[in-house]
Amino acid sequence: MGFIPFIHEIIYKNLEKSYRMKINSILSIFAPRDVKFLPLLAQIAEIVDKSAELLQELFASTDPEQIIELSRLIKSEESNGDKETGKLFKLLNELFITPFDREDITALTDTMDDVIDIINRVSQKVVLFAPETLPPATLEMAVVIKKGTTELKAAVKELPNLRKSNKQIKAHTKEIKLCEEEADRIYERGTSALFRSGIRTVELIKLKEIIQEQEKAANRINGASKILKTMIVKYA
Repeated sequence: MGFIPFIHEIIYKNLEKSYRMKINSILSIFAPRDVKFLPLLAQIAEIVDKSAELLQELFASTDPEQIIELSRLIKSEESNGDKETGKLFKLLNELFITPFDREDITALTDTMDDVIDIINRVSQKVVLFAPETLPPATLEMAVVIKKGTTELKAAVKELPNLRKSNKQIKAHTKEIKLCEEEADRIYERGTSALFRSGIRTVELIKLKEIIQEQEKAANRINGASKILKTMIVKYA
């Protein structure tokens, strides 16, 4: 492909995307406001938060049987998340008019689903690895993850009001960013403490992998927050 046709193709694609966004925005004025997307997004955010709550309880527990049961409950929430995500994507394929751009709905749904998956993975690894002890950093991280999911749930519930006011969503995304920064600090301190602790290498590997997964969860929560920030710029 020559340079000029290449430039023409880029311009065409950008114009096509811009045109679709404008048409969708115009049509949404005449569309019913409740098209089930927002309740489904809120339900997925609820599952994210419930999973984080169970994870916090898991890291606060010293009872092996309770840890196994909490891990089982988290796995159940992960299955619920998959079902709700499936419902949303099915609806997305069936409807022409959506309350927000399909790309934004898809990205937000995928990212929240990722958070649920990572939380489940953390809990499964705790059960599978059965570490001798769980360092304080793991509980600290779980607490921060829960704070982040609580803010995310609240932000998603504000989406119906986004076109009127973005103040609340902005406040929640700001708190999520602070949680992500705190998670980074906990990860650094926790990892450093592990290497200085003198524990057996096999235990070190187990715990480092668990806390790494926790940090991934915090990062993905912030990833969902970034998508919400993009939506603020587009629609507020």
